[in-house]
Amino acid sequence: MDTPMDGLKTVVQGVGTTTYDYNWALPCEKVRIKDLGAKFLPPLYSLVFIVGLLGNIMVVVILTKYKRLRIMTNIYLFNLAISDLLFLFTLPFWIHYVRWNEWVFDSHMCKLLSGLYALGMYSEIFFIILLTMDRYLAIVHAVFALRARTVTFGVITSIVTWALAGLAALPEFIFHEFQREPEEAVCSPVYPEDEEDSWKRFHALRMNILGLALPLLIMTICYTGIIKTLLRCPNKTKYKAIRLIFVIMVVFFIFWAPYNLVLFLSAFQSIFLESSCESSKQLDLARQVTEVITHTHCCVNPIIYAFVGEKFQKYLHHFFHRHVAIYLGKYIPFLPSEKLERASSISPSSGDPELSVVF
Repeated sequence: MDTPMDGLKTVVQGVGTTTYDYNWALPCEKVRIKDLGAKFLPPLYSLVFIVGLLGNIMVVVILTKYKRLRIMTNIYLFNLAISDLLFLFTLPFWIHYVRWNEWVFDSHMCKLLSGLYALGMYSEIFFIILLTMDRYLAIVHAVFALRARTVTFGVITSIVTWALAGLAALPEFIFHEFQREPEEAVCSPVYPEDEEDSWKRFHALRMNILGLALPLLIMTICYTGIIKTLLRCPNKTKYKAIRLIFVIMVVFFIFWAPYNLVLFLSAFQSIFLESSCESSKQLDLARQVTEVITHTHCCVNPIIYAFVGEKFQKYLHHFFHRHVAIYLGKYIPFLPSEKLERASSISPSSGDPELSVVF
C-alpha cells in the first residue's frame, strides 16, 4: 500500500540534516518556515559559532598547555572538543545556505560539509559514552582501571571511536548531492527513487539508536554501578570526578533527545500521525526548532567546564592572568600589571594526578 511518503522529493535542505517534503496530492506551501529560518537563524548561528569556537579552542589550549594529556580522561575531553570544533567548521557554510536559500558551492563541498557535520555529531556522542565508561572503570573497578586506563589505551580507543563515527557518517558522505532545482540550488540527500522511503527511515533509526537509545542504555548501566559504589563507600573526591561527566551527559540528552524524537516521527509519519499538509508543517517547524537547540550544544560543554569543573576554573583563571590580563594591563590603566604578573607566576596546584584537568 502506498503511503504519503512514497515518491516524496526533497527540495529544501535546512542547516545540516533537516529536509522538507513538498509533493503532496495538493500543493502544500511551506515558504513561511523557510522565511522565518532565513531571518532568525543566521544571527543565532553566528553567535553559536563565535561562542563555540572561542570556548572549545580555550578547552584545547588548557588541556594541551598544562601538559595533562597524560590522563585518559583528558584525552577523551580533548577529542570531545575537537568534535565540537569539527561541527563548528561547517557552521559558516550552513549560515550562508540558510540565509540566502541557495547552495553556491559545488557537489564536493556539499558531500564534505554534510559528512563532517555528521562526523562531528557522532564522534561527540561516542566520546561522551567513553567518558562515562571511563568514570565507571575508575570508580567501580578501581584496581582494574589502574592497568587499563593508560594513555596508550586512551589513544587507541580514540582512534577506533573516530573510525566508528566515520562509518556512522558514511551515508552523508555518499548520498548528499548538489542539485539545481527550477528556482534554487540545494544541497540535500539523493536516495535511489525506489528506496527513498527506506533510507529516510534508516536515517531516523540510525539517529535514534546511536544518538539516543545506545548512549542512554550504556549511561544507565554505568551510573547505576557508580551510584551503588558511592553509596557503599562515600568518597567526596570520586563524587567530584563524576559530577562533571554526569552534567555533560544530562545536558546532552536535553539538547538532543527532542530532535531525535521529532526526526523519528517525521520518518514514520504515516504510521504514528495523520498524513496531512498541516501535520507535515507542524513536524517541519518542530524539526527546525529542535535542530536549532541541537546546534547550540556545540558551545555548551566549555560553559559546563567553567561552572562545574573546579580545576578547569583554576587553570582558566591562571591562563587569563598569565596571557590575557597582563597584555591588557599594559594598555588599560585600571589593570595593575605588576600585581597580575605576580599572580600569574603562581601555577594552580596539580592535585590528584589521576583526576582530569577539568575536575
